[in-house]
Amino acid sequence: MSSLDRPVSPDPYELLPAVPSFTVTSTDLQPGQPLADAHVAHLGNTSPQLSWEGAPEGTKSYTVTCFDPDAPTPSGFWHWVLVDLPADCTSLPTGIGSGEADLPGNAFMCRNDMGSKDFVGAAPPEGDQVHRYYFVVHAVTEESLGVDSDASPTFVSFNLVFNTAARAILQGTFQH
Repeated sequence: MSSLDRPVSPDPYELLPAVPSFTVTSTDLQPGQPLADAHVAHLGNTSPQLSWEGAPEGTKSYTVTCFDPDAPTPSGFWHWVLVDLPADCTSLPTGIGSGEADLPGNAFMCRNDMGSKDFVGAAPPEGDQVHRYYFVVHAVTEESLGVDSDASPTFVSFNLVFNTAARAILQGTFQH
């Protein structure tokens, strides 16, 4: 196998147009700390609990994503894309990222970079650098982001650039 040595990727959200922030917390993960086994692909593959507050007035829906910019690819790795959560939704229980979850309102999951429409846990290559997992709640200015469940995470992200009023970020880590 060739070496995985490479520079650490920048914070992907610092590369986007600036928007206000609000607060996201979790009973399952702490900022900057390693993910629990439950959130690792081969140990549980379970999405963490998330709660948020302080989104701007006029927020009409939310999109929740999980992105790993440290995957050894030019485009990182999308672990979760949950779109069109209703504006009155301010928390998600542990495990709601399973494909069989009963989602609030008209919410749905788009395919992740594994090709499935659910949450896929951390799975960095053995011996690779520490990977960062950005769990992001996007406060959206429209009730619908205007995508369907077959949209790629990149297309969802492109639509978010034009429809995000604010963003809340909680970042965890994992390394084999």
